[in-house]
Formats: sequence, structure tokens, C-alpha cells
Amino acid sequence: MRRLEVAAPGGSALGVHDTGGAGPVVLWHGGTPNTGEPPAPLLHPGTRWIGVDRPGYGRTPRRPGRDVASVAADVRAVLDHLGIERCVTVGHSGGGPHALACAALLPDRISACLSISGAAPCDGPEWFAGMGPHSIESLGAATRGRVAKEDFEAAGGSGGVDFTGEDWAVLQGPWGWFGGVVTEASADGPGGLVDDDLATVNPWGFDLGSVRVPVTVLHGEADRVLPVGHARRLAAAVPGAVLRTVPGAGHLSVLDEAPAALAALPG
Repeated sequence: MRRLEVAAPGGSALGVHDTGGAGPVVLWHGGTPNTGEPPAPLLHPGTRWIGVDRPGYGRTPRRPGRDVASVAADVRAVLDHLGIERCVTVGHSGGGPHALACAALLPDRISACLSISGAAPCDGPEWFAGMGPHSIESLGAATRGRVAKEDFEAAGGSGGVDFTGEDWAVLQGPWGWFGGVVTEASADGPGGLVDDDLATVNPWGFDLGSVRVPVTVLHGEADRVLPVGHARRLAAAVPGAVLRTVPGAGHLSVLDEAPAALAALPG
């Protein structure tokens, strides 16, 4: 995995991860808190994966006040630097909205999009329906504003995560890869996580109805971090989106279905 830095439109650095090689390109958006390192369990010969550290993670300086849409300009700068004309974009969890932003705002560069375990736009109290207590506490703090969210994280956050037994089980196998990217993303504190959650619960800065590239929404029906209702709302909002829900799968364990979903995407 090659690591490099690319200048963002505003002049700051963007941390970039690139497997290199020939073949089709997949752009990865990691969850919250993750760096942009592409997921080792999904890498295989013949496909080039790239990822960008969102501001506040890895080697990209924090950018308080960013919205979800701001990722598009960063991604365009990276694609231009690497000489990549078009790619498929994939986002997991907190990365899902960012993948969709690229699909909406970079139709000349994005050929298709896969959102996995991703959030829908926050539209009121029903947005929390089916969430576990840790997600409700953490994202609820974000809905109360930046000071409330920063104070919440400074006090230790929720103290846990709403994973299912299957989610914990996959972390004992290849998806234990998450440990490294979460540790790196959190090394400088919770700033990136704070900004990610605020971006998730505030207006995203683009219209899901404007997406014109093919989109697949993949979600586990047992997900309690971001419940499957989010996937249904996304699929209803994105024109022509394909919804695939997986019985019994949780927030992480659904990633075992990602290779098939990715292979089915056009482009």
C-alpha cells in the first residue's frame, strides 16, 4: 500500500492510500472513525483501490465545519493527481454518505456507488428508531451541536458500540483489520469523529435525488449501529437505487456480502 499526500483545493494536505496496479479503480470511504486505508479483506489482484483520509483522520488535518459534500472536491483533487478518469466508489458506515456525495457531485468521475451500512439524512426523531443505546447517545449528542458533541466525547463518549454477536465474531477474523485503521484515525483524539458525526446529522450539502449513476445500498437487517431503516430511506431517495438487505447481518458482518455487491456494479 503506497501512502502519499496530495494538496487539497484549499491548500492543506490530503492523506491518500493507493494499492497501485492496473485494472478498474475502487475509491473507498471508511467509517467513523477510520482512516481512508482500503479494506484488506476486499483487496484482490486486478483491482486498484484508493482511499482518502477525511479531515481529522490520518494525515489529513482537521477541518471543523465540513459537510458531507466537501469530500467531492477533495476526491476530485486526488483523482486528478493520480491520473484516474473514472472509478467506482464504496463507503461503509460513516463513509456511506461520502460515497453518495461523490456519486451526486462527480458524475463525470464516478461510474457507480455502493453504500454499505450507511446513514440516511437525519430527518427527525424517527431517524433513531431501532438504534442501540450507544449510537443514540453518540449521534444524539451531535444533534445538540458542536459544543455538546465535543463535551460528550471529552467525557469518554458512550463507552461502547452496538455491535451484534456476528459483528464481534468477524472482528476475530480478517475484519480484525479494523483495529489498525481505527487506532490510527483516533491517534490525535476524537476531532475527526466529532466532525464526521456533525456532518452526518446536519444537512449534507447535496440532494440524493440528483444522483444519476447506478447505486446499490447494502445493509444488514440486524444492524443496531445504523438500523436497516436508513437503507430503505436511502434507496427510496436515490433514483433507481438497488436495495439489498441481508437477514441476520449486523453493521460489520454484512461486509462479507460486499464482494458480490461490488461485482454486480456496472463500471
